[in-house]
Amino acid sequence: MSVPPLPEAPEEAAATITAHARAAALLPQPRIAGPMPWVIAILIALVVMAAAGGLALRNLADAARSDLAAAVTVQVIEPNPDLRGQRAEAAVAALEGMELVRSVRLVPQDELAELLEPWLGAAATSGDVPIPALIDVELVRRASSGEVAAIATALADVVPEARVDAQGDWLRPVYRALAALQWLALGLIALVALATAAAVWLSSRNAFASARDTVEIIHLLGGTDNQITGIFLRTVLREAAFGALLGTMLGLGAAWLLGQQFAALDSGMVGAGVLRLADWLAIALVPVAGVLLALGTARMTIALALRDML
Repeated sequence: MSVPPLPEAPEEAAATITAHARAAALLPQPRIAGPMPWVIAILIALVVMAAAGGLALRNLADAARSDLAAAVTVQVIEPNPDLRGQRAEAAVAALEGMELVRSVRLVPQDELAELLEPWLGAAATSGDVPIPALIDVELVRRASSGEVAAIATALADVVPEARVDAQGDWLRPVYRALAALQWLALGLIALVALATAAAVWLSSRNAFASARDTVEIIHLLGGTDNQITGIFLRTVLREAAFGALLGTMLGLGAAWLLGQQFAALDSGMVGAGVLRLADWLAIALVPVAGVLLALGTARMTIALALRDML
């Protein structure tokens, strides 16, 4: 039967604590004067801007999909303007009788000509270029591709020249471009995380190398690896927190300025990219994640350095 070790006497425990405190005091506590906090500030600012941009693009794409998912466009292609008007009216009457259709609007030819004038010039209003009749159709809900095909089939019996397109299909290249930009933002965040870890790794190794002799003395005085690591981590925490706070302020300021520039466009589509509460909470986690990454990298770096000393 093993006997548990006796606890230290109060005098011995006090002496141990005093020795550890003196050992910790031997290691210098540098102020925030090195490059690490400023590097972290720049990198965190980049991550905040990338995260804000990626989240805004996601909201913009979601809003565009929800707005256009329950809408289709009907084109009546007919060179003869008189027949074109008659068949457009017939298509409107047929669409108004469908259960899936909420509202129908025949776009006036003058409005179409005004929209096409920047590309066609004077030919848009001369009548020399046959402009198809355009009908905007709002559905009661989001329609599947099969339901859109059913609307096209029903219209083909009345107006063979009618062409039905889901409005969301027109913006499919835009959706792909927005998705590519979101992936680019994620890639930038990953690269910045690697750069942050590399900066902390270099700073921690340099700090440990400059204090190597002092660390050896602390070992001789009874200091443990955990105590030495804790001393370094306190410095890293202070510098990383300062850099993360500064970088967050810079990133939010830049994102706000960009938002003001886009808001000045007074576009409904751009306005849909506003950040929501959940987005702001996600952005608020960026500096926290940066500090945790710095602490984890520093702990691993110091632990490897201490192991090499043995």
